[in-house]
Amino acid sequence: MVTPEELHALALALPEAHERPAWGRACFRVKDKIFASLSPDGVEVAIKVAEDERHALVAGDPDTFSVPPHYRNWGMVVVQLATVEPGELGELLTEAWRMTAPKRLLAAFDAG
Repeated sequence: MVTPEELHALALALPEAHERPAWGRACFRVKDKIFASLSPDGVEVAIKVAEDERHALVAGDPDTFSVPPHYRNWGMVVVQLATVEPGELGELLTEAWRMTAPKRLLAAFDAG
C-alpha cells in the first residue's frame, strides 16, 4: 500500500519534477510534460507506460492495474495505491519520468 503523500514524495524526488494540477488532478511533470497524475480522491494514479508494459501489468495483476476507456489512447496505466507495492510504484514512476524527461536531463540522471 502507498499513501498519496508517499506517491507525492516518490514523484517529486525525480530530477526537475514538479506538480501542477489539471482536470482536478495532481499532475506530476518534468519540463511541463505529465508523467503521472493522482486522482482527486487519492485512490489511484495514472502513470505513463510503454504499450507492452501496460499490457503486461494489467494481465499480471488486474486488481492493481487497469486501463479505463479514457486512457486507452494515452499510453497510461491506472494503478490502485491500496494494492501496489512501494518499490514497484517507484520503478513505474521513474520509468515514466525517463520516458518524458528531455535527453540532456536523462543523460545527467544516468551519469549521476
